[in-house]
Amino acid sequence: MDKLIEEIKELIISSLDLEDISSDEIDENDALFVEGLGLDSIDALELGMAVQKKYGAKIDAQDPDVKSYFSSVKNLAEFISKNRKD
Repeated sequence: MDKLIEEIKELIISSLDLEDISSDEIDENDALFVEGLGLDSIDALELGMAVQKKYGAKIDAQDPDVKSYFSSVKNLAEFISKNRKD
């Protein structure tokens, strides 16, 4: 799971062009949106597309739990590990 968490941190940085932050600065338990990393709804769409493209994990915007999947790197890693298609 540690490897996947590191991959997700790198994916966040590259897909959202976060040039001024390194993966070491992203805590796997910190919030990704509003507080924490401070991402917004546009970032959520871009990150969702990047996750689908890289891991094949389908993200249903109508899923009532979708916010929790994207609440932290750790939660996103758990979602991907359960739903990846590789």
